[in-house]
Amino acid sequence: MGKYAEFQADFLDELATKYQFICHDGRFVDYVIFADNGPCLGWRDSYNRPYQWMTFNEALLRAKNFGSGLVSLGLAPGPDTIVGIYSVNCPEWILTEQAVYCYSMVLVPLYDTLGPDACAFIIKQVEMSVVICEDDHKCNAILDRSPRCLKTMIVFRDIRPATKTRAKNRGIEIIKFADIEARGAKTDNPLVPPLPTDLCTICYTSGTTGNPKGVMLTHENVIASVSAVLLQMGEYKPKSSDTMISFLPLAHMLERCCENAMYMMGASVGFFMGDIRRLSDDMKALKPTVTPAVPRLLNRIYDKVMAEINGSVLKKFIFNMALSAKEGELKRSIVRKNSFWDMMVFKKVQEGMGGNLRLMLVGSAPLAENVLTFIRCALGCVVVEGYGQTECCAPITLSIQGDHTPGHVGPPVACCCVKLVDVPEMEYWAKNNQGEVCVKGTNVFKGYFRDPEKTSETIDELGWHHTGDVGMWQSNGTLKIIDRKKHIFKLSQGEYIVPEKIENVYVRSQYVQQVFVYGESLKSCIVAIVVPDVDVIKCWAQENAIPGTFSVLCNNPEIKQLIFDDMIVWGKEVGLKSFEQVKDIYLHPDPFSVQNGLLTPTLKSKRPQLKAYFKPQIEDMYAKLS
Repeated sequence: MGKYAEFQADFLDELATKYQFICHDGRFVDYVIFADNGPCLGWRDSYNRPYQWMTFNEALLRAKNFGSGLVSLGLAPGPDTIVGIYSVNCPEWILTEQAVYCYSMVLVPLYDTLGPDACAFIIKQVEMSVVICEDDHKCNAILDRSPRCLKTMIVFRDIRPATKTRAKNRGIEIIKFADIEARGAKTDNPLVPPLPTDLCTICYTSGTTGNPKGVMLTHENVIASVSAVLLQMGEYKPKSSDTMISFLPLAHMLERCCENAMYMMGASVGFFMGDIRRLSDDMKALKPTVTPAVPRLLNRIYDKVMAEINGSVLKKFIFNMALSAKEGELKRSIVRKNSFWDMMVFKKVQEGMGGNLRLMLVGSAPLAENVLTFIRCALGCVVVEGYGQTECCAPITLSIQGDHTPGHVGPPVACCCVKLVDVPEMEYWAKNNQGEVCVKGTNVFKGYFRDPEKTSETIDELGWHHTGDVGMWQSNGTLKIIDRKKHIFKLSQGEYIVPEKIENVYVRSQYVQQVFVYGESLKSCIVAIVVPDVDVIKCWAQENAIPGTFSVLCNNPEIKQLIFDDMIVWGKEVGLKSFEQVKDIYLHPDPFSVQNGLLTPTLKSKRPQLKAYFKPQIEDMYAKLS
């Protein structure tokens, strides 16, 4: 631990020096020097047009001008001024971000999955007077519930006169982004660069119950995280010749961390056109060398390939030979895309992602080992997998250079320490190298905005952030995430699930006595174990002339469909989102009880025990769904 502390101190000294230089005249100055004023931000106007590029100098100038324009609008430079942004990924998003930082203001992203009520809550909580919006649609989404504090909306695109009138009636002025830029160029207000300890951004997590929580991150948090990721990547880190495609939401810290790493190394970022269904078209046009990815995307690629080869015995045989050969190379740390098997089998997959990928960073949720190995073999590029949280500015751990083994998320990054603490109620013990993952370091957030109670629940008196995830140290010093302490989990597409909330809805059904909702980060949907109400089911069966004991009735497809349909109706009635609705159920005739070890003495579900007890049924449901 002493050597690690010494190393971290050296890292932080270097970070402080670097940060002072970056902030001397706006953060982009350092990046411009690295890039030799090369291409910075790329976009295209239609699918039949090539990408066009803005250089680092152009981006820096436009960011300065827009920031100066915000000041001319009456916004005071400093971390007490909060600016919102509601847009898909685009060059203007980055220009806005850098403009805000040039004048020490704070950026608060809004995004669709928060929902209109949550967006209104955020605007009101931070007392936001200015929101930068992408287009007419997003303007109207804000106007539907706009709090009184909102005075100005700045738009990237043209909007309808009716929207302007609607905004005016609510006391809100709508101004074009270009007009603010032009105003700033004329006034040329002096830059007010932030201190490392100044608030940089407030990232609101979509949350699971109640209102979203605002994670407060400083400039030091952001730069520490990015620098630590670059250090962990070693020789694989981005170079000024690299190009990354931007398609994961910039409202989340994973994408912002990746993009900041690219800019810090003088590399370029090209933006997809906004339609995730045509992402492959954008990648073929851009030909990126670097990309972030999430399990949902990679699972889709894997499933598509598997569906194709499973239709032919010969194709499956050749594919398995190719995969085996490439796995053998991986074990010898050979990563390439020019082998015989690449040309014969994997070329189509590689070309679907542009054909030039050399580095992929996977985050957001765990990736199944077989999918990770397939992606590494099929794409012939380095794939690093990380684990993190918004509260830690994205990264906590990251796999290291040369490690191509699946089943873990790497060791801690250099800007933080990680420890495991006992979780007695789940029988995880630190002495067995298992426990709740706790993090401390320069990437850890300062707290939740105006919510000291939740902050104290998450950050203890010694400064350790309790993640709620349960991890296990591997023999090689890497971390494996094995469970969730809180009964909250994230599906493979990144959506949070609160199983108890859903269970409380489903037990309202007259047919349901008990229910156990299950899901995991490797799956895209949830399933449930249901104990039907014996009296109601027997009565219904008798009325419909269906014979049999209760156990036999639980195996009846008609009864299963009856219960499933009623559960879905209840879910819709209370407003459960589609990903919160179960996709399959298993009917179990025996109630959960204290005696059979599935309930606590206070009659609460013992989730780990239920998971273990019904493992075969859960696996069978997911197998059928896939």
